[in-house]
Amino acid sequence: MHLHRRLKLCSMEAAAIVIAVCAFLFPTIQLFKHTGENYFTVKLNGVEVGNLPSTEHLDELLTTARRQAVCAIGTDELVFMDAELVTEGREKLWAAVDDEEDVVERMADVLMRSTRETLHRSYTVKVNETAVNLGSYSEVHELLAQAIAPYDTQNQYQVQLELDKDREINVLEAVILSRDEVQASEEEFSTSAGITAEFDRMFAEVEPEQEKRFEDYTAGLTGIEYAEKIEVVEAYLLEESLNTVEESVDLVTREQEMQIIYKVVKGDTLSQISLDNNIPMEELVALNDALEDENTMIRIDQELILTVPEPELSIIWREEQVYTEDYEAEVQYIPNDAWYTTEKVTLQEPSAGRRKVAAVIEYKNGQETGREILKEEVYAEAVPKIVERGTKIPPTYIKPIAGGRQSSGFGARSAPTKGASTNHKGIDWAVPIGTSVVASNAGTVVHAGWASGYGYAVYINHADGRQTRYGHLSKVLVKTGQTVSQGERIALSGNTGRSTGPHLHFEIRINGSAVNPLKYLN
Repeated sequence: MHLHRRLKLCSMEAAAIVIAVCAFLFPTIQLFKHTGENYFTVKLNGVEVGNLPSTEHLDELLTTARRQAVCAIGTDELVFMDAELVTEGREKLWAAVDDEEDVVERMADVLMRSTRETLHRSYTVKVNETAVNLGSYSEVHELLAQAIAPYDTQNQYQVQLELDKDREINVLEAVILSRDEVQASEEEFSTSAGITAEFDRMFAEVEPEQEKRFEDYTAGLTGIEYAEKIEVVEAYLLEESLNTVEESVDLVTREQEMQIIYKVVKGDTLSQISLDNNIPMEELVALNDALEDENTMIRIDQELILTVPEPELSIIWREEQVYTEDYEAEVQYIPNDAWYTTEKVTLQEPSAGRRKVAAVIEYKNGQETGREILKEEVYAEAVPKIVERGTKIPPTYIKPIAGGRQSSGFGARSAPTKGASTNHKGIDWAVPIGTSVVASNAGTVVHAGWASGYGYAVYINHADGRQTRYGHLSKVLVKTGQTVSQGERIALSGNTGRSTGPHLHFEIRINGSAVNPLKYLN
């Protein structure tokens, strides 16, 4: 019994000595208390990277490992790495743990092998709905400079990116400044320059401004700007998302078909609008529901949809020019309240004048958009055209029957019966015999009775100089010389004269010539 106790004591002493020696020789081996899970195996992306006594600082270790991995890769760009951490906890009395620095190194090694993609620091340039991505600030400047280069041939202007104060986020806006403006803004930091500017202002107020001579005008570019707002924002993008400068210039400056709204002005015709805007007539009609064909009448201020070739980024520039030209004086109109607006008489024919001009002309994408005359010297005065014209709104015309089916239109046709005209002077509506026929407009009856080819007919002269005719009637209800009002019943339809069936023939004549009634009916 005594021997057994001594052996047990010796065993315990030996175990204590072994533990002490291990603690001295292996500092990473720790003695744990019974507190539940106290030993954690850490895996990153499925790879074991070490054993730790706690997970308290695990996120900090991973962040440090990320930094080391990015430094080892050697880039300033934004790097995406897979990082899936898994820990397995157990309770142990004593166990060997890893040094945190060793764990960080192993994590960094795993992250480097798990790198998916790198996002490059880039710049997105947005013009309207078009956006291009460039890899550097200098490439942005090159794109914007190339856009104005065809117009700034003397390199008088330069592009600057300024912070857009209207935006909450950091957005840069492209502006164009003359090199003189740039130099002046730089000199504002100089006190002497500020004093000089103040003296210049004072002298300008004292000295009266003298009128310029033509020799004082410097012909050439006086201003240039982007027609659209250009926004530039910093972004991190994949390399395959970046555009080259050449691609970007092509995207923003290449002409493409764009729709615009055109407002009709006095003197416009559909054919002239088609020619001026280089758009085929059939395309112009197809774009606008209000146009039936090329003969459709248009009115002042009517809005038409046009397609014109325009780049995404348009350039506006102004040139100062001195030139000699023939010019026309503005037409002078004399109102006549007794005439309708359809009546006018030229009282004086125009004659062109001759003058020397200094002007600033504004262009957009090569097309002139405005002209401001700064100085002119007239060699020969232009003689204006003088026109007397009516101010009264002409009366309207209404359809002379209710309902009816159009059976024959205006103009060329095959003769419906022997002896009938192949050039139809009016329009026919098929209606039952006895249908009421009313005056299309107020006027005076100048014929009421039989007329060759028309059968029974009524002719009415109107105040605007036009005449309406109603043919193939079964009964006439008015007399020659009678005054009728618009909508007043004048006859009953029939099938008399040279006719192929019951219908009403209706004409409108201007100065004795028949016109298409459908263009004048309200």
